[in-house]
Amino acid sequence: MAQDIAIIGVGTTGFRATTPDLSYRELTYEAAKKAYLDAGVEPKEIGAFVATSEDFCEGYSIADEYAPDQLGAVLKPIYTVSGDFIQSMASGIMMLKSGLYNIVVVQGLSKASNMITKSYLTDFALDPIYNRPLKEHSDYIAGMEMNRYLYETGTPREACAHVVVKNKRNAMTNPLAGHGCDLSLDYVLDSPFVSYPLTELDISPYSDGAVVIVMATADTALALTDKPIWVRGIGWISETPGLETRDWGRAVYAQIAADMAYKMADIRSPRSEIDFVEINDEFSYKELQHLEALRLCSPGEAGYLTMEGATEISGDLPVNPSGGCLGVGCLLECTGGQKVLDVVLQLRGEAGKNQLQDVTTGLAMSWRGLPTTTGAVAILSN
Repeated sequence: MAQDIAIIGVGTTGFRATTPDLSYRELTYEAAKKAYLDAGVEPKEIGAFVATSEDFCEGYSIADEYAPDQLGAVLKPIYTVSGDFIQSMASGIMMLKSGLYNIVVVQGLSKASNMITKSYLTDFALDPIYNRPLKEHSDYIAGMEMNRYLYETGTPREACAHVVVKNKRNAMTNPLAGHGCDLSLDYVLDSPFVSYPLTELDISPYSDGAVVIVMATADTALALTDKPIWVRGIGWISETPGLETRDWGRAVYAQIAADMAYKMADIRSPRSEIDFVEINDEFSYKELQHLEALRLCSPGEAGYLTMEGATEISGDLPVNPSGGCLGVGCLLECTGGQKVLDVVLQLRGEAGKNQLQDVTTGLAMSWRGLPTTTGAVAILSN
């Protein structure tokens, strides 16, 4: 019978806007070394590895060929998921559930500062016949989606500004975050429009950094650590990539991935059974849209909960106490890794000044970014 799976070690470099002193290989090495020390394991004890890598993001063809050396994975089973970190985590869990391995490592990194023209990456993901020839900056997709979401749910634009203020303020007390600051609501609302109603401050800045986690089967985890974080549920989905056929008002991918994770975790009332969430807020409205898709509130309710303070660290439903993408930075394919990392730290009681009280279950959710409708959800418990 397949055993339960636990995270027994985490490591990170922290997240900064630029890392001229470190190569992407050194970022992975630093995170891996910390994760192995945290788990109390050596590379020779690890059965298999999963690297999270997209060549377009890395700027190198077959970029994952540079992962084995830094992870200590030479001549060991290792393969790459060209998707988000939580998707890689799902692959690692399946490897453990198969019974072939007792310990599996998952790696993800961002070296976004190496990318001079980030919007070109999104252009390559657009339909080459209907969308790419428009030659518009890809943020227009987020602007259109934000406009539709606000219209369908009756959410005021001020609610999105509250998300920006909250998350950037949370990041100020997170030593791993690189974009924390204290902003006023009016300052955010007066930010220049990029694609109405999306403003410059509604968009997460980019960051560099790496995350490595060590996962193990139950017997191995209990033998190695007294603070395992159990993976109760995980789900992932890739919905339609087409702009013409998607639902512009809802995050359907998040709902499907969450339902998959909830079923595995036997969660029937998400709002009462989940203590806090780390979810994708690459654009401010996405935090609200994702909250509703995860069934943590009713459609159109997320914005008002945010304005009332319910999603603050001190609120009834803390959302992105780490600072989220807006405060930590968008980490490309490693964004989900930051979410998982901060859920683990909270459940261990190691989140410092941002620590929540008496939490036992947290949710990490990732979205792969424009123009995708690919999402993943992980439910973790101590």
